[in-house]
Amino acid sequence: MEYVHQPVLANEVLEQLVPFGAHPLMIDCTLGEGGHTSLFLKKYPDLRVIGLDRDHTIIEKAKHRMAEFGDRFAAVNTWFDEFLASYAGEAPSIVLFDLGISVYHYEESGRGFSFGRSEELDMRLDPDAPFSVADIVNTFTEQRIADIIYTFGEERYSRRIAAAICTYRKTQPITRSDELAGIIRQSVPSSYRYGRIHPATRSFQALRIAVNGELERIVPAVDKAIELLVPQGRVGVISFHSLEDRPVKYLLRKRADGCVCPPQAPRCTCGGKPSIKIITKKPIAPTDDECRQNPPSRSAKLRVAEKLEVTA
Repeated sequence: MEYVHQPVLANEVLEQLVPFGAHPLMIDCTLGEGGHTSLFLKKYPDLRVIGLDRDHTIIEKAKHRMAEFGDRFAAVNTWFDEFLASYAGEAPSIVLFDLGISVYHYEESGRGFSFGRSEELDMRLDPDAPFSVADIVNTFTEQRIADIIYTFGEERYSRRIAAAICTYRKTQPITRSDELAGIIRQSVPSSYRYGRIHPATRSFQALRIAVNGELERIVPAVDKAIELLVPQGRVGVISFHSLEDRPVKYLLRKRADGCVCPPQAPRCTCGGKPSIKIITKKPIAPTDDECRQNPPSRSAKLRVAEKLEVTA
């Protein structure tokens, strides 16, 4: 069965991010299967979109889906932070980040993203990445594994889980996703095994983030996106957990404030001016209906900011 990723907060994104000008440009920094991009291209006949994704297999799926739009759509197989850092083309009026992982990765990729399947333990979006999740759990020190799971998963039992992983690997390598999930499940207290979420959820999130360097890419990319926008252009960021959302919130606040003086300074001396206006004073969350129809959307948050025309 082929799964199609449902774009989260679709109506809200279309409402908040409205392209303007003649033949406007949008950069979709997390193209995936093209859910959001497809909606924009259908709604705005003059819009052009550059879609970015580091996973070459999902890029091909998106290209097939976007074929009807011809040269209004272009896909680039790259990390969004690297693309934006070197981008010297036309200024976009919209930049969108959807930081979630596609249903495709859980259901079709076969790379071990799902703890409910028996798949090769990989989780790399970039096949050329220096290490996989299997490399982490089989070769990293117990302390380093614990730090990864705690830092990127906020997992309270990170040390117990890391110890169990290192004990298990003495007998045989850990190579399958369900195998790792079982090790984690057995390592935590019984009361934790039957909670609201699977006991391996946070650990799998942490390992995926570590392998793909996800968090370190976000702030530089969003910051650069703001710089690239045309005045009155908007950036939208959809996040799914606090580790993604928190740094975006602080970046937007800093950009909206403009002042970079230290907090203890009695008055502003830097001369900094706001470069954005925050549109979403509180992040936009999905409706109850969307959460019922598309459960992965339940933790989504959308933040939107508009670039100001800063004068000297």
